[in-house]
Parts: sequence; structure tokens; C-alpha cells
Amino acid sequence: MKKVARVMAFLARMSLWLSGIGLVLMTAFITYQVFGRFVLNNTPTWTESWSILIMGWFIFLGAAVGTREGYHLSFDVLLYILPQSVKNVLYTISDIVIAAFGLGMIYYGVQLLDKTWQSTIPNIGISGGWAFVSIIMGGVLMTLFSIERILRRACGMVTARFGETELPEEDR
Repeated sequence: MKKVARVMAFLARMSLWLSGIGLVLMTAFITYQVFGRFVLNNTPTWTESWSILIMGWFIFLGAAVGTREGYHLSFDVLLYILPQSVKNVLYTISDIVIAAFGLGMIYYGVQLLDKTWQSTIPNIGISGGWAFVSIIMGGVLMTLFSIERILRRACGMVTARFGETELPEEDR
């Protein structure tokens, strides 16, 4: 399980790097768009389309990493009075629901990709299906990270919880 944790940590780290790069690129594109509109009096039309496409990537990749690292909000009031064994069952149910949601993202993302692959995004000239690849990849990672959390818990390893527990350094 330690090897799996290292692979998942690598995927999470790469996802965060890609998300960060995407956020910087989107910011640069929008800045260029504003500069072009108000300073050059010549608005670049491609910047908005690329920015929206990139935004999908950093949102879905970041959400998947948030699943692994336990940063998503949760309703924990009941958990304060329950024994740890019951908490672990509820945490596992939560991870199963997240994995099912990730599988839904994959399933419906593939359908959306299939229906839009033949169309073209006019300003940038690429297939409209690329807008949905990020949903599919986010779903794949969300599912993988949820399964990892379930397996970690089953092996007695730590799983991260927002405001409570962080993953050990070697698993980040």
C-alpha cells in the first residue's frame, strides 16, 4: 500500500502543478485580453476561449486532489460523539459516494465528449470535445483517490481530514 500511496502522491503533486500552471496561464491570458482591449484597442478573441478551457482543468484537477488530501467540506457534527470505529465506517461511506460521483463524471464526461468532438471551438480551432476531457480526468483521479482512501483506512493507514489530520510527509 505504501507504493500505491507514493504513486497517488505523485499524481496529486503533478495535478497540483498542472493546476497552478493553468491558473497562471489563465491569468496571463485574461491580462493580455484586458491590455489588448483597453491599451491596444484590439481585443484578442482567443484568450477567453483558452481561459475557459484551462479553467476546467485546474478546477477538476484541484477538486480531485482535494479529495485525496481531505480538504472538501463535510458535515461533522454527529462525528464528534461517535466512536472511532463508527467514524471510519462513515468516512468509508463518504469515500464510496465520492468515488461514485467520480465514476459519474467519467461516464457523463465521455458522453459529452462524444457529442461535441465533431464541433470546433471557433476562436481556437480545436475540437469542442476537449472542454470535457478535464471532467473525465478529474473523475478518474477523484475515483482513484477515493479508492486509495478506502484502502488506506482498511490497512490502518492515516487518511487526511480537513482540520483534523494531515497525510504523513512521505505520502504527500
